[in-house]
Amino acid sequence: MPFHRRSLLALPALLPAAAMAQPALGTAARPLRVGVTQGVHAQVFEKVSEVLAREGFATRAVEFNDFIQPNAALAAGDLDANAYQHLPFLEAQRAQRGYDFVPVGRTVLTLMGVFSRRHRALDALPNGARIAIPNDPTNGGRALLLLSQNGAFGLREGADHRATVADITTNPRRLRIVELEAASIVRALEDVDAAAITGNFAVPAGLNPLRDALARETEQSVYTVLVVVRRADDTQPWARRLAQGYAHPEVRAFVERQFGGAVIPGA
Repeated sequence: MPFHRRSLLALPALLPAAAMAQPALGTAARPLRVGVTQGVHAQVFEKVSEVLAREGFATRAVEFNDFIQPNAALAAGDLDANAYQHLPFLEAQRAQRGYDFVPVGRTVLTLMGVFSRRHRALDALPNGARIAIPNDPTNGGRALLLLSQNGAFGLREGADHRATVADITTNPRRLRIVELEAASIVRALEDVDAAAITGNFAVPAGLNPLRDALARETEQSVYTVLVVVRRADDTQPWARRLAQGYAHPEVRAFVERQFGGAVIPGA
């Protein structure tokens, strides 16, 4: 019996050593888990991962097909970082869902463009034309701003990326806004007169904002995508290492070559 008591008492002392033996993040035994959306961000991360692997830093992509789950997974601890959202979206998610996330780096800017299968110019849209925009708050406002800046309609003074259809103040052609999930807008392009589509969905569908859009954002857009982590991990060396991967010259060259200017290196 004394032997058993001594064994049980010794166990707690062994636990910290076992915890310390856990492989470090970024090793082959414990690759860094990074959430990305399918398409452009997954392609760019694949190149980042390749570059970091040559430096002995292991990563693993976890792909999503919507904008909500990558943050939910990060909050739950199923991811170590994600790389798919711009600052306005991050700020909205923090306000709405209470996420304590911070950006540690920049990835790429995927330009938003307004595309049409039926018309060659925004001013050619007929009265009552239907325009699809993303239904998430920040990208929806982003689309409304882009349309307003190019003369489709007027927004209230001071409107920004938080704009909604209620902020439309002048609409002489009675253009109708159709709010759809961002990932589905490309598929709906045949059914509407025009659609505002972010580059991460437009480019995989063969739409280049520089070549095909009726209107597009400029490189001065505030929507550059960020590398995001939980605040507790803000100063972790692996977080900085991941961010540095996006700034690597080889990654910048890949983005410029692969996307023909429709996606712009942000780091």
